[in-house]
Amino acid sequence: MCEHCTRREFMGTGLTTGMMLASASWTHTWASQTVPAQFEGKMRIGVVFTGTPAPEDRDWGVGNNLVETMKSQLANIEKKLGNVELIIGHSTNAQQTAELLAKAGSAAPVLAINVRNFALTGVVKPILDGAHPLAVFSLPASGHDWMYAPRWHRQGHRVTLLASSDLYELERAVRLLRVIPMMRQTRILLFPPARGTAPAQSPEEIKKRLGAEVVAVEERAFTDMLSAANDAEVQAEIDSWTKNAKEIIEPTEEDISKAARVSIALQRLMEREKAQGLAVGTCMGWLQKGFPCLGFTRLRDNGIPAACEGDMDSLLTMLLFQYAIDRPGFQGNATFDTSRNALWTAHCTAPLKMDGPDGKEAPYLLRGHSEVGGSGCVPEIQYRVGETITRTKFVNLDTILASTGKIIEVPEKSVHACRTQIVTEVRDAAKMAANWSSVLETEDAMTLLHRVVFYGDHMDNVYHLSRLMGFKVVEEA
Repeated sequence: MCEHCTRREFMGTGLTTGMMLASASWTHTWASQTVPAQFEGKMRIGVVFTGTPAPEDRDWGVGNNLVETMKSQLANIEKKLGNVELIIGHSTNAQQTAELLAKAGSAAPVLAINVRNFALTGVVKPILDGAHPLAVFSLPASGHDWMYAPRWHRQGHRVTLLASSDLYELERAVRLLRVIPMMRQTRILLFPPARGTAPAQSPEEIKKRLGAEVVAVEERAFTDMLSAANDAEVQAEIDSWTKNAKEIIEPTEEDISKAARVSIALQRLMEREKAQGLAVGTCMGWLQKGFPCLGFTRLRDNGIPAACEGDMDSLLTMLLFQYAIDRPGFQGNATFDTSRNALWTAHCTAPLKMDGPDGKEAPYLLRGHSEVGGSGCVPEIQYRVGETITRTKFVNLDTILASTGKIIEVPEKSVHACRTQIVTEVRDAAKMAANWSSVLETEDAMTLLHRVVFYGDHMDNVYHLSRLMGFKVVEEA
């Protein structure tokens, strides 16, 4: 695939040529050569209450009543999330900590809750020596141990601190900690070629650093799945998209039918391969069979990240945050308007349920793809004006680029650029534009351009997750 050609020029290379280029350099495992495996049970997380509870009316510490309240909260969190198993115990010395870690597993992340002054510092050594990612939850007046967590992180340990009276922070901690074992059991499907930073294009490096498996899908095999797609399911997909659309503008019945068939086939592919993520490097060559954009929307709304243009950095970003916050991401291109202190994000595929699987679908139009003469069928999704967003990208398998903003405009019908668009007010658009992707050593346009947008301000999550997983953070503002 050409590095600097436009999408229209890429279309001119033809699907066959594109696949020949991909196959020539592809040396990795194909899905047909592997046996899919589901997540192996629940994600184990060790939870250690450190020290003997304090008297209810004095001393630095937490009393029995509050300890029991936190245990009840943890039981509710375990039930709510469904895919975690909390191995809970008390520790007053290093040996008791080691025994708890043996039950949780040698690679299990740990949540430590200090309940007596200087108890954590006396029991933490096996956690740090065993390189367990550690989240420390510290209530006000529970002791002075909170101040050591940042010091341990500066010493090179994967430690983060949640110092708060809000017991919801326990759920945040568990959500963040579960990302680590979930990534180790993640299976990613790729229609090559991969794009992105060099480490993110390497299945070996992804496996080494995150534990996830990347396997390639042969396009011929998927073409067979298209032919075999259940006609009733395809018709239901057509009906859903057309009946719920605010308006159908360019797409013909054939365009919609092709896109719906691809959507169903992609869903069946992910089920068959028991995969948690998808990247399609040849999506701009799919016009003849049907664009994958509707299918990407469906997958993302169902908690399965799907990345356009083979962008592995964006896919890994969506996976990390899907696991951490249970929300899909909008992968898009950036363009600036410094006169308004604004940053636009635009792409031709996006999730409908940006609030998560239980949220409402955003309104949408059905449009032709903007860059191939209005052919095909893609959604133009109209996101909420006034919504705070976090714009992120996990690059080089070691750095998270992040910023926040507020949506100030969404077009009633897009004209230029990709179909789904948001205009966001940012802190300093001119500074952002001048420093855009300055940490990336590449000239590849898509790698430089893409970011992933999530509803909400998640900068705290960005920093917590980075400390737990050994990443750097670069704030883009």
